[in-house]
Amino acid sequence: MKSLVFDAGPVISLTTNNLLWILDFLKHNFDGTFYIPHEVKVELVDKPLGSLRFKFEALQVNSIIKNKTLTEITTTQITLLAQELMELANHTFKTKGNWLRIVHYAEMEVLATAALMNASAVVIDERTTKLLVEEPLKLVRVFEEKLGAKVFVNQRNIDAIKKWTAQIKIIRSIELVMIAYEKGAFSQFLPEGAEGGRTLVESLLWGVKLHGCAISKQDIQDIVRLETGVMPVNGQPLP
Repeated sequence: MKSLVFDAGPVISLTTNNLLWILDFLKHNFDGTFYIPHEVKVELVDKPLGSLRFKFEALQVNSIIKNKTLTEITTTQITLLAQELMELANHTFKTKGNWLRIVHYAEMEVLATAALMNASAVVIDERTTKLLVEEPLKLVRVFEEKLGAKVFVNQRNIDAIKKWTAQIKIIRSIELVMIAYEKGAFSQFLPEGAEGGRTLVESLLWGVKLHGCAISKQDIQDIVRLETGVMPVNGQPLP
């Protein structure tokens, strides 16, 4: 059966953009199951319910867990593999004699769930985890630029991680929003005029970017042109 496994970040991004409702829309079109591992549910619901600032967001997410739009999952196998992946990832890159702690348990629980369940994809916005799966050696350049120091790599750990994650496909909240757009989920919000589509797409993309999705300004421009065929250049749309 088809399935997607969600990290906390994309769900938070959708919630804070008033877009949480598209998960039900997408799940209906996907005809599969949307999973969240236990620790992701803790981050989305349990911890925020103990605060004041994010309590209402937590209640919104809890409501779509109750109605099974998101399904919580936990098994001993997922827990053990998540712990193994976290240990590997946090002992892969070293600088100045210290290992870099680059991931948290919840993210590794997402990858473990996807690997063990042969999920169709994981939905994750966090750049480091995405690169760890797709381009781990690119992280060396990222860390060296950020830290201004030489970074050494434990290739054995990279190989061990890839054994579990090589087949995992990663999508971001940005892709979810664009799939929903292409399927007509936002037609009621389309402004009038020749550039209404561009305005709508830009508003969606920038909203998701500003709430945590790792996407560049250039990527946004490329997606706008791909989706609408127009792009403002010095105030003028491209042909």
